[in-house]
Amino acid sequence: MVSEAKNNKHYNCPVEATLDVIGGKWKPLILWQLRAEKLRFSGLQQSMQGISPKMLTKQLRELEEDGLVLREIYPEIPPRVEYSLTEFGKTVLPVLDALCEWGNGYLGRECILDKKEGVKTADVVSQQLSQ
Repeated sequence: MVSEAKNNKHYNCPVEATLDVIGGKWKPLILWQLRAEKLRFSGLQQSMQGISPKMLTKQLRELEEDGLVLREIYPEIPPRVEYSLTEFGKTVLPVLDALCEWGNGYLGRECILDKKEGVKTADVVSQQLSQ
């Protein structure tokens, strides 16, 4: 069954539509950061290491167009802009919670978290132990 969303994209299944809206490297992390509070652009960027201002702007615009994120501009000098989840955006939180839970299980099964060296895969750990 092929469905058409309001953005005129054609999807073969609901998972495809979901991943189109919230998929990618940065969108889930943006949504995760906005789950508890409104944030300014700089606050979002500081909480997400490695994202460029250009990419953050692009991803926020797409999330705003899809109705998940609200951009509020306050009439102040200097202007203040804050981002938050819309009511529709909050409906994705159970999905993110499930991803977080799965990730915790994956890390526990496949990786060892080392505060000094970061995350190591099980293969790297077994190689180090055999040396």
